[in-house]
Amino acid sequence: MLILLSFIHLTQGQAEYSITELVNEVWYEGRIQDIVLSMRLPRLVIGILAGGALAVSGAALQTLTKNPLAAPGTLGINAGAFFFVIISAIFFPSFLGNLPFLTALLGAILSSVMVVALSGRQMEPVRVALTGMIISLLFASMTGTLQLLFENKTNGLFLWGSGTLVQLNWDGVSFAAPMIIIAFVGMLIIAKPLDTLSLGEDVASSLGQNVSAIKLSTWALAITLAAVTVSVVGPIGFIGLMAPHIVRMLGIKGHLMIFVHSFLWGGIMLVAADVLGRLIQPGQEVPVGAMTALIGAPWLLYLAWRTAKSMKRSDRQMGGTTTPIKLTVIIPIMIILIALTSILALSYNGQAWTIEWLNPVVWNFRIPRVLTSFLVGMMLAVTGVLLQGVLRNPLADASVIGITSMGGAGAMLLLVMFPAIPPAYMPLGAVFGAITALLIILTTAWKNQFQPMLVALMGIAITAFGSAATQVFVVKAQLAVSSALVWLSGSTYGMGWNDVQYSFFLFLIFIGPAIYMTRKLDTLTFGDDVAAGLGLSVRSARVWALLIGVALSTAAVSLVGTIGFIGLVAPHIARRLVGFRHLPLILVSSLLGGLLLVTADFIGRVIIAPQDIPSGLVVALIGTPYLLYLLRKMK
Repeated sequence: MLILLSFIHLTQGQAEYSITELVNEVWYEGRIQDIVLSMRLPRLVIGILAGGALAVSGAALQTLTKNPLAAPGTLGINAGAFFFVIISAIFFPSFLGNLPFLTALLGAILSSVMVVALSGRQMEPVRVALTGMIISLLFASMTGTLQLLFENKTNGLFLWGSGTLVQLNWDGVSFAAPMIIIAFVGMLIIAKPLDTLSLGEDVASSLGQNVSAIKLSTWALAITLAAVTVSVVGPIGFIGLMAPHIVRMLGIKGHLMIFVHSFLWGGIMLVAADVLGRLIQPGQEVPVGAMTALIGAPWLLYLAWRTAKSMKRSDRQMGGTTTPIKLTVIIPIMIILIALTSILALSYNGQAWTIEWLNPVVWNFRIPRVLTSFLVGMMLAVTGVLLQGVLRNPLADASVIGITSMGGAGAMLLLVMFPAIPPAYMPLGAVFGAITALLIILTTAWKNQFQPMLVALMGIAITAFGSAATQVFVVKAQLAVSSALVWLSGSTYGMGWNDVQYSFFLFLIFIGPAIYMTRKLDTLTFGDDVAAGLGLSVRSARVWALLIGVALSTAAVSLVGTIGFIGLVAPHIARRLVGFRHLPLILVSSLLGGLLLVTADFIGRVIIAPQDIPSGLVVALIGTPYLLYLLRKMK
């Protein structure tokens, strides 16, 4: 398979020749030999090396964490490495040029330490997957912010940041090959101790094995393999997830042979993804990282479904304060805070103050922007309350179950299919993407009564697929990088009075059904068995709450793009103020969500005025550390 794919790979490109011409003429000086030796063979070799390195890294991480969903991409290792590369490109360009591997390694180590520290000793698969996803979102948000602020310095890194095998000479191969080979040999050396470790730490210790040393060595080698690939070809996901599973499904046993076969399968899969990408778009680079995600996301869906099926049903209590503040106290306080923040946002543009709110600039641009931000923030917060209640998971949100990501992909797909379509029609694409995500969840989780773990893991896979699809569409549509990043990051820039009317109308439509669901969600907090005993149709309640939540989040995405975290953070804060009952929770969360997005929009507008930072990035930078803190505290 690898040999066949390699021949096909070497014939792809703008300079056309057949496999027969390649075989006959590559041995002699001339056009074909020059093309093959200078560009195509280095690209093929780095594809085999990078794919193998990622696959072996994933196999080792799955053993270490006892988690079938573990891989450099799902644990945030790739995102951390890429973030540090971006930092170096902007602030230490000479350092990046001389030591790219060290830069990526520092980021990979930081993200790995964060995952281990926040996941706890048990390394529960769902917890590890959610932790990795949140850390990936954190680094992706910071990376996106830097790319927007320093567009000239990072413009060349957009394609590379999606994962690309483009090589103009042998420098990348000569740099990566020795380290990958050394780390691979190291993995083969510790394969036997890993066989023992897979029996359990207690058994391994009783057989005289130094468990801590083996685990530390395996982490070091796995991180090294991932960091090397990121430093040369960018962050490429899913290879480290899929290849080890294919090897194990083939019946390969023992870590020595698992590593050898994984390396081979990793190379096959990455070269195949590159071949497929160039078949889809001849003469134009489609990021190979995006192609691997498009192929790998369905695989992750299957793994998530199988993992959740094997785990016990979660009846986690959502918690909340035992001494809730009365609504008659908290709501006036919230209204005062919202009023003060709105006045500040309307009066200051980052450079000058004004109280002339009837001024055309303020009346036509600033006031609609603040009102739209407030209404969209309310929608996102209500969505978070509904989805957390349905999934009994305090980390649930539209961005976690894939609605936001697929909404963005749907909007980009519309631009690709109809390049001349006005931007006003982008919400139609967002609605299509969100409905697709919802149908996947309904189809896969229906028979299992919408088991919370299953929906959460499915959401992680759908999010990955949506993000990859978006990257492919951005490249295919040849969009300006900055404009694509702004919309994908979530921006309230350029909102008018029509947007205010539209968002207010949508909010009015869906807030009534959301409030109606509060009593059913209160019943669900006691667990499925108790809820069913009290006469509640558990499946029906979950479906309707999901539908309302998805409708609200889709409305928000259609207005301002992909903004996450509001639906995660606002319900958490509200739960600490008013307890777990859903009616007061929705009321306070919606006000908090509006306040958070107005604040984020104001900060993004004034902090580097006259430039804008998309409010979605500001929210992510504020919200992610809080979520990581909550994740660390969760039992």
